[in-house]
Amino acid sequence: MRAYFDNAATTRLDPDVLEAMLPLMTEDFGNPSSIHAHGRKVRTAIEKARKTVASLLHTSPAEIFFTSGGTEADNTAIRSSIETYGLTHAITSPLEHHAVLHTLEHLAKKNVIKLSLVEVDEDGRINLAHLEELLHAHPDTLVSLMHGNNEIGNLLDLNAVGQLCQEYQAVFHSDTVQTMGHFRHNLQHLPVDFIVGAAHKFHGPKGVGFLYVNANTKSGRGPIHPFVHGGSQERNMRGGTENVYGIVGLAKALEIAYAQMENHRQHIESLKSRMIEQLRERLEGVSFNGLSADLSASLYTVLNVSLPASDLSDMLLFNLDIAGISASGGSACTSGSNLGSHVLSALPNNDPDRGAIRFSFSKYNTADEVDYAVNTLVELYQREQEVVK
Repeated sequence: MRAYFDNAATTRLDPDVLEAMLPLMTEDFGNPSSIHAHGRKVRTAIEKARKTVASLLHTSPAEIFFTSGGTEADNTAIRSSIETYGLTHAITSPLEHHAVLHTLEHLAKKNVIKLSLVEVDEDGRINLAHLEELLHAHPDTLVSLMHGNNEIGNLLDLNAVGQLCQEYQAVFHSDTVQTMGHFRHNLQHLPVDFIVGAAHKFHGPKGVGFLYVNANTKSGRGPIHPFVHGGSQERNMRGGTENVYGIVGLAKALEIAYAQMENHRQHIESLKSRMIEQLRERLEGVSFNGLSADLSASLYTVLNVSLPASDLSDMLLFNLDIAGISASGGSACTSGSNLGSHVLSALPNNDPDRGAIRFSFSKYNTADEVDYAVNTLVELYQREQEVVK
């Protein structure tokens, strides 16, 4: 059997999404900036996709800008808001995706901003009291905190953080890549200035995403300057010919995700619960990193398993791959290497000797695949114990 449990990295393309994209690859190939009929037809497809995304998120099409993916969208929100508004300080956490963390660290190194890291507890919860302390001490601040952590699955209370940011007139950007298409976002009520999406996280194509830019920002500031220059595309917000079939695929994938979200969530949560229960019953000493085993406080698509310390730890992913199981992970310290999970390393009381595997689920996973993955892990540890004896 082969089983794919790395859906937080990328998901399988939905066949209906491919069907929606194909005409834009073959028949409707005009440049959307051209004024002739071929171009106008493609421009119409882009604007229809923009309206679809905006409608699902309860916002205006004028506030949706298509990008090459989540990383570009994050960079645009961060770099352009700092430049446009003259922000001198940023707050983030040590658990953020590198699209955010590395970008802010680079700007701090260049003395563009001062960077503060908000405290997290042993399970990766953001310390909101410390966040408020930092906001109180620093005016002209950008806050960038992700909605759902891609490694340990923790969910952030966007309303609570957004209200704090409004109180202190800070700009609030949230990397929502892992929750887009899996949770509903109502931007009429959500107190955020920027959120992002990447199509390949919700069964759309790779290489396309979007950025929501609040027209007046919740902090009372105006629109941001573009990050990518070179053309008047995306209403002068992003230069470059649009990835038309990617954009159409993104909108179709998000439309499907919203239409089927409740059914998919029920199915995926049942798989995650099944894996948690079986691992607890069959593998002594197993635990779970962050809040990933708490269905009410984590992404229902992510489970980060902390495995007993053993000689297997460094080779877990390799052994799973040999068995046909695709997953991801890494311990806080990898023997003989500087590589590892910066998220796990940042958790207080994390044990670097324990192996860690992230299983991430999708609508295409099955109970049989979960059983196979658990059986494989249990057998690996049983064989290792026999060798030790």
